[in-house]
Amino acid sequence: MKINIGIIGGAGYTGGELLRILLNHPQVNIHFVNSKSQAGKPVYSTHGDLMGDTDLLFTDQMPFNEVQAIFLCSGHNESKKFLAENQLPESLKIIDLSTDFRDQSNGFIYGLPELQRDLIKTATKIANPGCFATSIELALLPLASADLLKEDIHISAVTGSTGAGQSLSATTHFSWRNNNISIYKAFTHQHLKEINQSIKTLQPNFEKMVNFVPYRGNFSRGIMANVYTKFAGTIEEAKELYKNYYASHPFTHISDDAEIDLKQVVNTNKCILHLEKHVDNLLITSVIDNLTKGASGQAVQNLNLVFGLEETSGLKLKSVGF
Repeated sequence: MKINIGIIGGAGYTGGELLRILLNHPQVNIHFVNSKSQAGKPVYSTHGDLMGDTDLLFTDQMPFNEVQAIFLCSGHNESKKFLAENQLPESLKIIDLSTDFRDQSNGFIYGLPELQRDLIKTATKIANPGCFATSIELALLPLASADLLKEDIHISAVTGSTGAGQSLSATTHFSWRNNNISIYKAFTHQHLKEINQSIKTLQPNFEKMVNFVPYRGNFSRGIMANVYTKFAGTIEEAKELYKNYYASHPFTHISDDAEIDLKQVVNTNKCILHLEKHVDNLLITSVIDNLTKGASGQAVQNLNLVFGLEETSGLKLKSVGF
């Protein structure tokens, strides 16, 4: 029997990506796709690539009693309003893709499977991690688990334009973004809170600085994060630590190649990590797709865990290659 799900805010980037994944998920039925702005229109009128794949219509209705789970894909601060305005069945599973509950308030569990998979399995409410946070945390969790984060952490990371959402702004406009790159929210990015929270989950005594400089890239999707910190061990010891930590996690992989790139992960739920030792610094490069592992793919991964499905169900996606 398939799991009936609903999507709230299905007209944006994360809603569209959820639809693409869940339409091909063998154990899920999309019961409704809610959108106030697009109600009554075919889903493919907004997500044009889905023409021929579905005849679903956007609706302004939200029949909560007819579904087992909902995904909240509206903008940040909208999830708090949604929960305050709607009476939901106690048994309904909620997966929120906004920033609203990533501090694990209101009974939400932080939904990074590589950090707390067992807690996710028994959760009713899950706060899906941010995209930058996912990429950076996956670069740091093995060190934190071994209590090896002893000095400040330095991060330089670049994201594609879809990370800013579908609403047009000066810095997402093609004419500005094309052939361009810029820094934004240096040392103040909102994902720093959850990055520190996740580190301290594994290494409670961590009190050093996490210095994060984000960049806007002139491409559509993907994140590359370059993370470095002091490390006393050898590169072989570092690789063993990372491979052991992620041995049971199907989407995070350690590459021994000299270079990794975004095309290896775009359109997949993978994170690929590469490690290098430079004098006494360990450099960890982390690449993910911000819309899949950084958002909707990870949300489906969490759905699979909550309902006891194979963790990779519906997520055996292939990268673009070229």
